[in-house]
Formats: sequence, structure tokens, C-alpha cells
Amino acid sequence: MSIVEPVHALVCTPHPDDAEFGVAGTVANWVKEGKDVVYVVCTNGNKGSSDPDMDPAELARIREKEQLAAADLLGVKEVVFLRYPDQEIEDEPGFRKDIVRQIRKYRPHTVVTADPYRRYLWHRDHRIVGRVVMDAVFPYARDVHAYPDLYKKEGLEPHRVREVLLWGSPEANHSLDITDTWEIKMAALACHKSQIPPERFAEMRERMKERYRQMAADTKFEMAESFHREEFLR
Repeated sequence: MSIVEPVHALVCTPHPDDAEFGVAGTVANWVKEGKDVVYVVCTNGNKGSSDPDMDPAELARIREKEQLAAADLLGVKEVVFLRYPDQEIEDEPGFRKDIVRQIRKYRPHTVVTADPYRRYLWHRDHRIVGRVVMDAVFPYARDVHAYPDLYKKEGLEPHRVREVLLWGSPEANHSLDITDTWEIKMAALACHKSQIPPERFAEMRERMKERYRQMAADTKFEMAESFHREEFLR
């Protein structure tokens, strides 16, 4: 595996479209600042339809194209598809190793994912992905003897992530201004037509506008994305 230049942020999203809901405004700001962002999409989203006649394999292909379109619009540097089946992902060594591999390959300053500790109404894939990503960040990506073949066979040296941002957190402690990138966030979300039919988009947009204004309530911003932030000191 080739090693690439370090990126600013690695966004580990459970499904295609979750990153656009959770962090797209911030991603757009990072890209405007000249910072590289990479997406890791953990599941293929093949169960994300209420249509019993939809072929899951075809849906996975559709959602991958939608995710690529959204990422391209935002200026994301690269999209990595792990293609685990929707609703079947587990907290197990193989998946954790896949995330450790991406962290060591891209060597991000910041890792972004779903908050695994949100209680009650939260998709199981979000909880599992968030938990596995947190474990991958610390201690597995840091420790040379964790998955030693990543170092010995693939040449991926240990890496210390500096911070993690968790979206969807009931314990948000960090808000970032998306006032100037709100429209591109909405445009990126509109790429996910299999999940948000165009006839429903206007109504959803208004609900989301109020939500992201509320996230900015204790700030000087008009619109914000809020996260629980954990910093890893060297």
C-alpha cells in the first residue's frame, strides 16, 4: 500500500450521506482553507430503502455514486469505500484493522465520526462505527505492536491523531461556523436523491436550517455544526 501525504481530516462515516448531515459544512470550510479531507465510508447503504422491489446491490451502486458526487462538490480529496453490508457491521478485529490502516495511511490531524455514546434513538451502525473508530484512534493506530503486519508488511507506521470530532453528540462542546458553507452543505445533501427525494428536500432543508441555527445559539455564528471534541495530547 502506498503511503500518501498527511491530510488534515479523515471522516469515517457509517453510511453514504451521514457525513453530509454531520460535518459537510465544516469539510467545505477546511477545503476552502486549503486543507485535505478524506472520507472513509464504512457500509454500502444497501438497506437504505423502503421499496421492497429495490435490489440491494443496485442500491449500493446508486449510493456510492451519490456519495462520490457529494464529495466532489465539497472538494473532498479521496473517498475510500469499505463496503461492509448495511446493518451488519460489527465491532470486530477485521473492521478495526481496516480503520487503523486508513488512519496510518492518511495520518490525519483530525478524525471525525458519529458519537458512539448517544443513547436510545441512534442507528446501530453509528454506535458501532463510532466506537471502533475511537478504539482505532487510541490506542491501536498509535501502537506499533497493534496489527504488526500493517507495519512490517504494508509499511504503515504508527500515527497519533491530535483530535476527534463526534457529530450527533448529546454532549457537544465544540461548535464550528458554517454560515458561509450552509448552501454547499445543502447542495451536497441534495446529491443523495435515493435517501432524500427532491419533492421532500425543501421541507427537510427548513427543518435543518432551524437545527443548525440552534447549534449556533451560544456562539457568534448564524449557523454551526456542533461536535463533542476530544483532544489527544502528545
